[in-house]
Amino acid sequence: MTSPLPADRPQPRSLTDLFLSFTWLALQGFGGVLAVVQRELVERKRWMTREEFVEEWAVAQIMPGPNVINLSLMIGGRYFGLPGALVALAGMLLVPLMVVLALALVYARFADHPQVAGALRGMGAVAAGLVAATGLKLFSALLKHPLGLPVCMALGGAAFVAIALLRLPLAWVLLVLGGLACALTWRKLGPR
Repeated sequence: MTSPLPADRPQPRSLTDLFLSFTWLALQGFGGVLAVVQRELVERKRWMTREEFVEEWAVAQIMPGPNVINLSLMIGGRYFGLPGALVALAGMLLVPLMVVLALALVYARFADHPQVAGALRGMGAVAAGLVAATGLKLFSALLKHPLGLPVCMALGGAAFVAIALLRLPLAWVLLVLGGLACALTWRKLGPR
């Protein structure tokens, strides 16, 4: 559960810092930014703990739209309200959009080259490795989860089986297993 922010906790110094931080984050994360977001926000800037990152990433995943965009809106809003959310969103989109448009022009010119196709296939393997490495890094956050490690691992295993092996639709898996996890956690925490 997210607790109030301590006064001495690192946080963005200004809207400019927020914009530049999310621009830098977005420029590092072509093809999937989960690993980059976790490293930048949790390990380098320490704007979030691992536990907060896991919780807020889960919320960002079930909201419509790209996960990291949702997360940037939540973080920007947390520190500066609506202006912060809008600045973080602009940081995630403005400069990367210009870079993507430039790359699209270059790709259109060289897409027929076999070396270009091979390079793109190679990047897919790296992206899968980044996602797996980030999952392993975040595993320690489950040790502090109210449900305990065995239940968390069972829910994670069920999600893996449902999506990777049974090929069930992601939305249904999120709805059923995510809803179950929320209900179990709510029941475990109970009224205090």
